Amino acid sequence: MTGRARDSKRIIVCSVVAAFSILLLSCASPSSNNQPLNLNRHDTAAASPEPSTSATQTPIAGQPPASQASETPPPENEPAADTTLAGSYVGRLKLIIPVQGVRPDQLQDTFMEARTEGRVHDAIDIPAPAGTPVLAAADGEIAKLFQSERGGTTIYQYSDNKKLVFYYAHLQRYGDGLAPGKFVRQGEVIAYVGDTGNAGTGNYHLHFSISVIPNPTRYWEGTNINPYPLLRNSQ
Repeated sequence: MTGRARDSKRIIVCSVVAAFSILLLSCASPSSNNQPLNLNRHDTAAASPEPSTSATQTPIAGQPPASQASETPPPENEPAADTTLAGSYVGRLKLIIPVQGVRPDQLQDTFMEARTEGRVHDAIDIPAPAGTPVLAAADGEIAKLFQSERGGTTIYQYSDNKKLVFYYAHLQRYGDGLAPGKFVRQGEVIAYVGDTGNAGTGNYHLHFSISVIPNPTRYWEGTNINPYPLLRNSQ
């Protein structure tokens, strides 16, 4: 091959290489109609996702975690089903007036009368001379003999089925041989009328109440019912 021919071939190869290079540059260059190329694609791919609503949240002080159910306290003990009005006992609870010699027509309903410190009486007062015998209103066991600041010398007595408690207060003294656990019969002398406690000196009377108790071991807790309609129907 002559030297001229070799020079011509070299020029052609160089021209082809130059044209190819120009073509590559034009493809790589951004146009006015396209967004700039992102040469850091890995940054976008590795970006941290937004926290989702299902992600674990930091518990707020005072609130239990969502996965831990709040404890529900057990319900309170329900009162006995028969903690109702005194009327439901009329005709089926046979009582006697617990003060010897007092007639039904001499009784006064003092159940709702106001007392000191905003209290309601929740009982009946039966006036009688000092030393008048106090009688068991019904059969039942003596639950407690108690010296009370307000009631003075007092007696708590169960009914025979231990669903009721009879309370006698302001007593002068107890009957002979009376003690907790003793079973007394209706009409038995259990004490004597007095003015102890907050009755007031010379204000001799028996404070008598009846309560329905849900638990015999807690004889002092119950729902008071009005003794008046029950005693008025006594014989």
